[in-house]
Amino acid sequence: QVHLVESGGASVQAGGSLTLSCTASGSVNKMGWFRQAPGKEREGVASVYMGGGGSWFGDSVKGRFTISVERNRNALFLKLNSLKSEDSGTYYCAASRRYGNPLSPDAYDMWGQGTQVTVSS
Repeated sequence: QVHLVESGGASVQAGGSLTLSCTASGSVNKMGWFRQAPGKEREGVASVYMGGGGSWFGDSVKGRFTISVERNRNALFLKLNSLKSEDSGTYYCAASRRYGNPLSPDAYDMWGQGTQVTVSS
């Protein structure tokens, strides 16, 4: 079983930026970021195939968030720009060795513990 460790969550003001990091203890096929606000379903934010082949973003973050990887370290990064209050929530790193909808939580079977992002207006 691969373990995921996230870091980088913080409280920031609206319009600010933040970078989240996630490191996997072993190799995986794809990694992604999901977020969940209280009372809401877990939402796909961004994902990428570790071997290359593209990245995907949720509609609410397109043009504001970027995703990058360091393949030799099995590391995933999410840069959050132009933050809005609705971006607040717990951000989870996820990984999988399977294929499937890269923005669906059902396509992932390994999850980190989550890191909190709070955006104040």
